[in-house]
Amino acid sequence: MTSISQRLATLRTNNQCALIPFITAGDPDLETTAAALRTLDANGADLIELGVPYSDPLADGPVIQAAATRALNAGTRLAHVLDMVRDVAPDLRSPIILFTYYNPILSLGIEAFLKQIADSGIKGLVVPDLPLEESSTLIALADQIGIEVILLVTPTSSQARIEAIARQSRGFIYLVSVTGVTGVRSQVQTRVKDVIQNIRRVTTKPIAVGFGISQPEQARQLADWGTDAVIVGSAFVQRLADGTPQQGLQAVKTFCRDLSASITPTLRVTR
Repeated sequence: MTSISQRLATLRTNNQCALIPFITAGDPDLETTAAALRTLDANGADLIELGVPYSDPLADGPVIQAAATRALNAGTRLAHVLDMVRDVAPDLRSPIILFTYYNPILSLGIEAFLKQIADSGIKGLVVPDLPLEESSTLIALADQIGIEVILLVTPTSSQARIEAIARQSRGFIYLVSVTGVTGVRSQVQTRVKDVIQNIRRVTTKPIAVGFGISQPEQARQLADWGTDAVIVGSAFVQRLADGTPQQGLQAVKTFCRDLSASITPTLRVTR
C-alpha cells in the first residue's frame, strides 16, 4: 500500500480527481466494515476514510452519529477496529485514513496510539477537534512514525490561517465545504470554489473537499472547480445502514462506481 501523498501525486500526474469514501467502523459490525473496505477499494475508491465510533462526535451530523452509536452499542472499540484493519489492509490498494477525535489519542498516549495505528496499516489521520495551535506534538511524532496528519480548513478560515494550516497539514488539505457538521446537502456552496483558489495561492499540496457531498453531480462540480479529491461520507454510511448487510454492500458498490465515473469518466469505465 502506498502513502497518501504518493497516491495523490500519481493521480495528479494523470489529471485524475481522487474519490475518498468515508464509512464508520463497526456499523453494523466489523465483518461488514471489512467487506465494505474491500468493496470500496475494488469499485473506484482511491483512498478510504475510516471513522472510529465515538460517543461525543462534535463534527458529525445525524447519519454518522447514529452509525457511531450503533457501533458502540455493538461493542466496537478502537482496538477491535485496528485488529480488523490489520487483517484487511494488505489486500487493499487504497491507503486508509483514520478519522478519530482527540480523546482516544490522549487516553492511549500519543506515541503509543500512532505506533498502533501504523502497525495496523493506517496511513493517515484526521482529528477534527484538534486545533492547529495544539497539533505540533502529534504531527512531529506522526512524521517520525510514518503517519500523515491531515488538517482541516473551513469556509470561514482567514487567508493567514489557511496559509498556516497548509504549511502543517500532511498528505492533503481537508477543505470542509460547509459551516456545520457532516450530512447530505442538496448542493455545493459556490464559495467553496473561492476557498479552493485561496488555498492554491499558498500551497501546491493537494486539496480534498468533504462534508455535504452526496451526489455524483456535486462530485463532478468540485472536480471541475479544481479540487484534487472528493470526500463522501454520510451518503455512504446511510447506504450501508439500509437493509441487510448484503444489500448495504451492494448499494455502496453501485454508489462508489457512480461517483468514480462522475469525476473521471474517461479513465474509470474500464475498471
